Parts: sequence; structure tokens; C-alpha cells
Amino acid sequence: MEEEKLDTLSPTQPSSAPASQSAEGRIIVIANQKGGVGKTTTAINLATALAAVDNKVLVVDLDPQGNASTGLGIETARRTTGTYDLLLGAIELERALIETCVPGLEIIPSTIDLSAAELELVDLANRESRLGAALNCAKKSFNYVLIDSPPALGILTLNGLVAADSVLVPLQCEFLALEGLSQLVRTIDRVSDRFNPGLQLEGIVLTMYDVRNKLSSLVEEDVRGFFGDTVYETVIPRNVRVSEAPSHGKPVLLYDLACVGAQAYVELASEVLRRRLHKKDFDYTTLAGINPMEIREKQ
Repeated sequence: MEEEKLDTLSPTQPSSAPASQSAEGRIIVIANQKGGVGKTTTAINLATALAAVDNKVLVVDLDPQGNASTGLGIETARRTTGTYDLLLGAIELERALIETCVPGLEIIPSTIDLSAAELELVDLANRESRLGAALNCAKKSFNYVLIDSPPALGILTLNGLVAADSVLVPLQCEFLALEGLSQLVRTIDRVSDRFNPGLQLEGIVLTMYDVRNKLSSLVEEDVRGFFGDTVYETVIPRNVRVSEAPSHGKPVLLYDLACVGAQAYVELASEVLRRRLHKKDFDYTTLAGINPMEIREKQ
């Protein structure tokens, strides 16, 4: 049924899909229609690691649940405007931005109204490209824009896919996740054909990896065998500290930088930068020198 929703969305006018870029920032949508695979955790911790090495980073909370906003310490009272207002054209980008406790990292939060956006966008012109139009100028102000999408292939996720230059897919290490991945890849192909010709697969990151479980290694073997170098070398392990961090309104890199989960996201950020810059000899050791105390001082 969710795939059929895409078939009903034929653009009434040409979509304003982003062109390929070099000097401008990059918009990455973090997507997987399956819930509980680590999309939000990946969004906020990858954003934190990228910001820690002097990148200007923006997180766009496109999930009505608002977990990315909560995980970055944005209280409900501060979410007076957000992605809903941006999609409906009620505000400009600058009015939607909120600074987080991480220097260089801002967020467009999710508000309770976003849950109604699926219905309200249906009758609007260019409904699949409204987020892209709103974020187009963000590529001049931010090095990276990370969109945290909801666990569905509806019109909100479609807006994220049309707005993005590439898709980063968190994949939980279980066999049922493989079925969802094949569906998502078909969706990316269809969005690329119809709405956003420049859309690419940024990469697949294996999450909730349990070294004690043979299933994790079997899933990894299958995914790497099929997708090859598209799969990041870094895997995100199951880690209690990663699960605890959002309840404190912090990325795990601030909550416990020394834990294995935080270090995994540091390594993931290294790979993202390496792929972006196409320089194998780039020095990423600065990522290992993230000082959470400097960030906490701003809280």
C-alpha cells in the first residue's frame, strides 16, 4: 500500500530537485521504512560528529514523533515552529532553525502538527518537492543537512527523498530487515526516475550489531555480498549507552564519548567524510579528539 502512494503522486509541475554539487553543502536523508533500526540515533550522532570537526550541520526532524528533537535536547516548549510550518510554506528557513547544545549544529524541530501533514499536503501543488524548495538555500549555509525521516514510505519521506542529494540507510542486523531494504531500494529508484534524477545511495550502515549473535554476521555477509562497497566498513554495535542517551537529551557522543557506540559513530563520520572528499589519505584522527567537555560548557 505504501508503494502505491508513490504511484498517485505525479508532479503537477517539474519538481525542484537538487542538482549535483561540489562546493555547496550536501543534503542526506536517513531513511528506512522499518521502525526501530536506528535512523534517529544515526542522524543525531552522525550530525554531532560532523559538527565536531568544524562542519556547519543542520538536522531536519521530519518524523512526527520528534525523537531527533528530543535527542538533541530541544524541549517541547521551544518547538513553536518547525518542519510542519516549513512544508506548508508558513515560514522561511531562518525562522525554523534552533541552535542545539553542539556548536555548529542546528535543528529544524518536529512539532505535533506534523502528524497532520500527510493529509494536508495531498491537495497542495508540488507536494512532493516542498521540503526541497525550502531547504535549497540551506546548502549555502551548511556543509551537511541530515534529514531524519519517519518509518514509512509516505509523503513526508517522499519529500525527504526529493530534497536530498543522497540516501543513507541504517539497516538492523536481522533477516526481516533485508526484505525492507529491497523495497526501499526500489523506492529510491522510482523517486530518482520520476522526481529527483540526481538522487544517489549514500551508503548502508549496519546497526544494532551483536557480535555474540551469529545472525548479525550472516546478515552482514549477505548485505556486503550484494551491495559491496556501498556498505560502510563501520558497524554500529548494540550498546546500552546509545539507548540511554536520548532520555538525557544528548547525543551519545556527549553522554559517553568513550563507549563503543559513540566511537562507532565517530568512525562512521570518518567514512562519510572520506567518501565525500575522495581522499584516502585525509587525516581523520581529529575526530577521535572530540572533547565533549567543550560542548557541555554551552549547555
